[in-house]
Amino acid sequence: MVDRGLTHVALPVSHLNDSIAFHTTYARMQVVHRRTVLTTEFEVAWLSDQTRPFVLVLSERSQVDHPLVPPAHLGVACESREDVERLCAWARAEGRLLNGPRDAGPPIGYVAFIRDPDGHTLEVSFGQEVGLTIQHAP
Repeated sequence: MVDRGLTHVALPVSHLNDSIAFHTTYARMQVVHRRTVLTTEFEVAWLSDQTRPFVLVLSERSQVDHPLVPPAHLGVACESREDVERLCAWARAEGRLLNGPRDAGPPIGYVAFIRDPDGHTLEVSFGQEVGLTIQHAP
């Protein structure tokens, strides 16, 4: 299959293994590729939820100067409101919950924002109407 369309988003991270653990837990992603860049000796990992040909590229750096902060964020759809609440409970216990969960109504749904180890923002939601909106787009 030849890749077409949006294939990845790349984020700098300061501790690759911590970031992989975060996205495995909160975004249900897994490593599909990992390598060391010979010129820098930093590691790069590609993570996917394996629902489409798209990866989150985590590129290790000595520090992250410009994290993805609200309103900028990555968004992940959950299977239920209970999943959002469960992730929020974990995030709250780890000191990562930025806000939520709250019902933002259509088309946003039930949503919360969680901070990753480098300060990047992850939105977890249920009932967001992205697929439905695309289906009905002109």
